[in-house]
Amino acid sequence: MIDQILEEDKSQPAKQQHTAKRIFERLRDEHKYDGGVSIVRAYVHAQRQRLREMFVPLRHDRGHAQVDFGEALAVIAGEECKIHFFAMDLPHSDACLVQAYPAESSDAFCEGHNVSFEFFGGVPRSILYDNLKLAVARILGDGTRRRTRIFSELQSHYLFADRFGRPGKGNDKGKVEGLVGYARRNFMVPIPRAASFAELNAQLLECCRRRLNDRLRGHDDETIGERLVGDREALLPLPTTPYEACEKKPARVSSLSLVRYRSNDYSVPTAFGHREVLVRGYVHEVVIACASEEIARHARSYAHEDFVFKPLHYLALLERKIGALDQAAPLVGWQLPEEFATLRRLLEARLGKLGKREFVQGLRLLEVFRLDDVLAAVREAIARGVISFDAVKHLVLCRIERRPPRLNLQVYPYLPQATVATTLAKSYLSLMAGAAS
Repeated sequence: MIDQILEEDKSQPAKQQHTAKRIFERLRDEHKYDGGVSIVRAYVHAQRQRLREMFVPLRHDRGHAQVDFGEALAVIAGEECKIHFFAMDLPHSDACLVQAYPAESSDAFCEGHNVSFEFFGGVPRSILYDNLKLAVARILGDGTRRRTRIFSELQSHYLFADRFGRPGKGNDKGKVEGLVGYARRNFMVPIPRAASFAELNAQLLECCRRRLNDRLRGHDDETIGERLVGDREALLPLPTTPYEACEKKPARVSSLSLVRYRSNDYSVPTAFGHREVLVRGYVHEVVIACASEEIARHARSYAHEDFVFKPLHYLALLERKIGALDQAAPLVGWQLPEEFATLRRLLEARLGKLGKREFVQGLRLLEVFRLDDVLAAVREAIARGVISFDAVKHLVLCRIERRPPRLNLQVYPYLPQATVATTLAKSYLSLMAGAAS
């Protein structure tokens, strides 16, 4: 009876398996056992010792690798967050590469391979994985793995063979499992701090380089770096270009000029409304293309249901729908120099609603010209007292073409003109007379 319970426990969650005390209680209550609990405990202990799995020592040939992901905490840009780090190990030499990413995603998976292959100077002949969903779409009844599209592309690009461990058997790739724990304990204690993931990955890369000087137990005559030389001789050559580490998704632009990718919405120019587009999601960027033209590029958001706007994408529409200017969500938080607000006040004071439209036309210069050039033109226009879109545009072009501005009011009759008459005493007296009457 005890053997049957222990055998059934193998398929149960570890936290819901029988203790020796619980087995004793079941024997007592269900089978009228009248012996002592110590006898049951001794038998259960002996049986569990006998049933513990044993392993065969393995040799590791040159030029092969193992891959896994781990999790840790880090402080990025002053905010503590969970990071997912990619780890690749060459078991023969025990050389390793560790890189951190915001999420365990397909783009991070592919980017980790790219960085690892460059670091090792070649492509492993085979790579052992667990059955992670980034690589395995489905395990068929006969044990055959149906690979994901992006993993098949990665494999076809680098021409390495894949191997997969048994489901739930982490010991099949014990080297990289050990590396994940080693990296967490040694590379990430104390909790690493960095301004960005790029800075953190530079720190991790340096940790991997320093580890090449270590010597492994049983290999005192060679450092890891010296053993890596043998690994490199067996690696496959790198292709001319690395694999494009991104996830590609088709999408459609909404009526709000937004494209949804991974639950977040990213803006595109309003001219592409309702069009079919292709989204390429990289680790830190989202790039959107329509046909062969790249129409938008954003920093990637890992929030949920976030909106990522670029104000320039909406200026053409706002020029036509000027009434929406003050409530336009894409413009919220757009930090422009104070001179732009001054220009708007002056334009609206002179032209009213038309001044708003001219202000947006002035902002649209940022679609073509650098902010520094437009800002310099706005400052000069304010200083000269020529408050109009045409004046600002003229001053920008003059600055870029390195020619003096020609703000002749005869040539530019649309510029504001002010006529100031000479003050006469009789004019003042006529005003006084009018006041008296």
